[in-house]
Amino acid sequence: MTLAGLAAQTAAGFRVVVSDQSEVPVAEDALVAAAVRILRHRDRPVEVLRHVPPRGLAEQRQFLLDQAARRYVLYLDDDVWLEPDAVEVLLSAVEELGCGFVGFALHGLSYRDDLRPHELLPYEEWTSTVLPERIRRHDPRWWRHTLHNAANPLHLARRVGTGRAWWPYKVAWIGGCVLYDRERLVECGGFEFWRSVPPAHSGEDVVAELRVMERYGGAGLLPSRAYHLELPTTVHDRSAECYDYVLDSP
Repeated sequence: MTLAGLAAQTAAGFRVVVSDQSEVPVAEDALVAAAVRILRHRDRPVEVLRHVPPRGLAEQRQFLLDQAARRYVLYLDDDVWLEPDAVEVLLSAVEELGCGFVGFALHGLSYRDDLRPHELLPYEEWTSTVLPERIRRHDPRWWRHTLHNAANPLHLARRVGTGRAWWPYKVAWIGGCVLYDRERLVECGGFEFWRSVPPAHSGEDVVAELRVMERYGGAGLLPSRAYHLELPTTVHDRSAECYDYVLDSP
């Protein structure tokens, strides 16, 4: 579904790299092979790279970053489906805002009737230039992460929508669908910190985004055009948070 969503994008000229760490090579799956053919037919080059053994999420992301050569790099988790104009909107936004990254928080549509107004309280729009922000756990701005729980992005967009095609808001971090300015991500260290964290870890995207945001700023975009497929997670051991090993404690 993730590849099919990419194949249907209105944006042209992007390249897709799949880093495969599954037990059975994913290229052997008939549906994956069909999606790859469709992408290539629509002039979206695809590389399916076998990258084993797994050495943790941060190393996996760094491996993907090492394959990138263009100005922007979109990290899209393999349990996410995008609306057809999603990539086009991300590109338009990052170029207009001039910040280090933009992203769509993921809708969990099984929660669409689960209203959580208390979790929406940290919402704040960027009404002018997106500015650098240094955010750590002790900072009240850390609680912006509740904006992305369940179907909160959907409820936010409905509550504050003004007919604009998109608008930026302030985040702590975004998971699952983030478009970076590649050179700025590399300048901030990318995911090279994978060597200093246990192989079983989580929160690698949090560390990278906080670092980029501290120098160049970052923004979430509403309405979100990214949907979480709500499949069982493959990350079962979350006892080691990259934040604890990489970023300075308060």
